[in-house]
Amino acid sequence: QAHLVESGGGSVQAGDSLRLSCAASGRSFSTYAMGWFRQVAEKGFEFVAAIRRGGSIFYADSVKGRFTFSRDNAKKTVYLQMNNLKTEDTAVYYCAEDCGGLGSMKMEEYNYWGRGNQITVSS
Repeated sequence: QAHLVESGGGSVQAGDSLRLSCAASGRSFSTYAMGWFRQVAEKGFEFVAAIRRGGSIFYADSVKGRFTFSRDNAKKTVYLQMNNLKTEDTAVYYCAEDCGGLGSMKMEEYNYWGRGNQITVSS
């Protein structure tokens, strides 16, 4: 059974909105930090956003003001609301879990990863 299961990807037009969800199965979800990363074709992985154990959130500059990261500890789920999508947001999006709870922009700080969810934004 997958530890993190993402849903909500798809193909949209520029300016549209999408919401990604990531459901976790860990017992201590509320103590973990969660992050979103994306893999852009020919560019590699990029940090998108992270939410710390205490609830503080930080974003990549490229998505600040357009994306909103939230968590529901009772449902063990995090959400990435993406508004005003741009063609450059096209990527495979991954959620990740940091059992240390601090959150980071660095992939190596995360312990578990989802399988990824494709988002394609066309002009």
